[in-house]
Amino acid sequence: MWTAATQTHFCHPSNRFYPALRRAGLIALVVDTDIGMTEEQRQSFGDTGIGISNLVGRATVRASELSRDELRAGADRLAALVERIEPAVVAIAGVTAYRDAFADWKAGLGRQSHQLGPAALWIVPNPSGLNAHETIESLAVWYREVAEAAGIT
Repeated sequence: MWTAATQTHFCHPSNRFYPALRRAGLIALVVDTDIGMTEEQRQSFGDTGIGISNLVGRATVRASELSRDELRAGADRLAALVERIEPAVVAIAGVTAYRDAFADWKAGLGRQSHQLGPAALWIVPNPSGLNAHETIESLAVWYREVAEAAGIT
């Protein structure tokens, strides 16, 4: 809900997304979790070559609040977006969300053997503070690897 209020993805104070991107060397910006990104920060973030899109366009406290139908509809929207903008790589944050969205029950973290349209497909850990066994450092390793695959490091 906090990210919806600030209009900034992954903006909750306990979320490790931006600290992990900084640790990975992909961004320099520090996001103020009280207000979210400034317009200058949004531009700077976009200039890195990293983009963010939700599978489902409504705010929830937990991913488990999303239905499989919502996630599958989101997967269809994402596939259409990928076909239109043709990124090199797509990374889905959260293996459970990916499994439900794409009905791929055996998927695991890392690069997938198939693509999403023209893009290499990765699953990375969800950076939420609710995903307690991941750390900023472990997330940074994943994000750096995906960025290298996309050619943006």
